Amino acid sequence: MDERAPGLSVRVKLTLSYAAFVVIVGVAVFALGFLVLRFLPEGNLFSDSGAFTPARGDLTEAFVRYAWYTVAGLAVVGLGGGWVVSGIMLRPLTRITDTARAVQGGDLERRVAQPGRRDELTDLADTFDAMLERVGETLREQKRFAANASHELRTPHATMRTMLEVARADPAGVDIDTLLDRLDTTNERAIRLTEALLLLSRAGSTTPLPRGSVDVGSVVRAAVVEAQSSAHDAGVALTAQTASEVTAHGDETLLAQAVTNLVRNAVVHNVPGGWVRVGVHSDAAEVFVDVANTGAPLTDALVATLPEPFVRGAGRTRGRGDGTGLGLAIVASVARAHDGVLELWPREGGGLHARLRLPR
Repeated sequence: MDERAPGLSVRVKLTLSYAAFVVIVGVAVFALGFLVLRFLPEGNLFSDSGAFTPARGDLTEAFVRYAWYTVAGLAVVGLGGGWVVSGIMLRPLTRITDTARAVQGGDLERRVAQPGRRDELTDLADTFDAMLERVGETLREQKRFAANASHELRTPHATMRTMLEVARADPAGVDIDTLLDRLDTTNERAIRLTEALLLLSRAGSTTPLPRGSVDVGSVVRAAVVEAQSSAHDAGVALTAQTASEVTAHGDETLLAQAVTNLVRNAVVHNVPGGWVRVGVHSDAAEVFVDVANTGAPLTDALVATLPEPFVRGAGRTRGRGDGTGLGLAIVASVARAHDGVLELWPREGGGLHARLRLPR
């Protein structure tokens, strides 16, 4: 950013403005008085008692002389008073500026915390504090995400390195086919995790998405068909009930991925003999995709953390699904990218109810 040329401070500008206003008012008053003097008669007058009455010229001369003195005094008072008053009025801005400089220097915990009743400046300070809180929370989330992502990406590579070291140490005792299968499985997991990270990055990007009319019912049916095999293997009954002609405005690829993640999440984090029920309905303003499933009991506090990257619920380990821990995080990001929201709450008796709300 280009450096600005130095100029007068706001306090100096306000001080000069106050002084100029006071002087202008004083000059206007004295101009009115001068006009009044023009109605006095010329020449010296004497009353019946012989008292002397000054003429218009005498009064005008004295009036003009003292008017200049008064105007000069008003200018001094205006400058002094303006400097004090502007300093008091600009004190909150100075506090905000000091806070901004501290934050720029790396102190992200610094806040303005402006006291006093509500006005324009306290509104500005409160808004600035709210922005700093949001930025701080975003940075903390990014640090947690980077740490978790590094750990998750390191795990499959460390596993492959260990298998290769064992094979090198004892080449004769290695079953090549088994080793290759394990390496292939571990490598596929690393690829899925990387693709999930890329998808999460795309969904959370500020770049506008290409949007069109998406048949949400068709997307849901495709996701259910895709998950039927996994549900059958896990002993989970998967059913869907979709309304006809339910459309939303958005990116079909991202919405399909979000719905697929919801259904897969419900199947993977279930119990043998459980069920998953998927439904789609809408009203005049929104489209709702509901995915409910049986499973382990969950608390409200735990459910609130599930959309965070790499967070898994009670008993939610990789196990059967070999998940990346990014499923619900991707759904939440896709919902935000479409001006929607992902709602989660625990079911009575165990399991989860997820609702994806999208604008029509």
